[in-house]
Amino acid sequence: MQLLLIEDSARFADALRSKLAAEGIRTEWASNGHAGLRRALEGSHDVIVLDVLLTGMNGYEVCSRIRAAGQTTPILILTAKAGEYDIAEALETGADDYLVKPSSFLVLVARLRALVRRSGRNASTEWTVGDLRVDPIAMRVWRGETEVELTAKEFSVLACLTDQVEQVVSKQEIVQRVWEASTRQLNVVEVYVSSLRRKIDAPFGRSSIVTVRGAGYKLVHHR
Repeated sequence: MQLLLIEDSARFADALRSKLAAEGIRTEWASNGHAGLRRALEGSHDVIVLDVLLTGMNGYEVCSRIRAAGQTTPILILTAKAGEYDIAEALETGADDYLVKPSSFLVLVARLRALVRRSGRNASTEWTVGDLRVDPIAMRVWRGETEVELTAKEFSVLACLTDQVEQVVSKQEIVQRVWEASTRQLNVVEVYVSSLRRKIDAPFGRSSIVTVRGAGYKLVHHR
């Protein structure tokens, strides 16, 4: 899923992008209303997450202009404004859904996936790494033609590696993305990586998850 996030808080945007990446959702960020509108009209996204309180141009106007330009990309408003008039105005300007901050991340992801499904857009839903296929929307994994059953946490750890193929991902980054905490013991990552290797590598004679001593792990195409 390709997502455009229009949000003026860099701290909030960075945190949300990390969480979304762990769910297989790739995010482009625009930090103000004008930049967000330009990217919405120029880019190809499966869904847009839009704040209301933006600099330069507020979210209602951005939404209205996107629709006036004929763009049908689903738009979810994610804002601290919780009044019924705020919700009504967002929907009237063309938004498809509305969530109030702080909101449940699980609910946010579920609504994003539902919006993409209902829109009938042909989202790019699979990552391919050698003969490993990962569908981040349906949370399914195949090695060749064989589907591999993973738990939600195993899938999230794999998604962290799949999102950065051939690049080293640290244990700390995985903990922050999957468990949303920086203080959790890092050995939990070793446990889940070992589990992934038993499921997606060992039965198929592969060694696709490589340990980079002192740095972390990386997912490679052929090994």
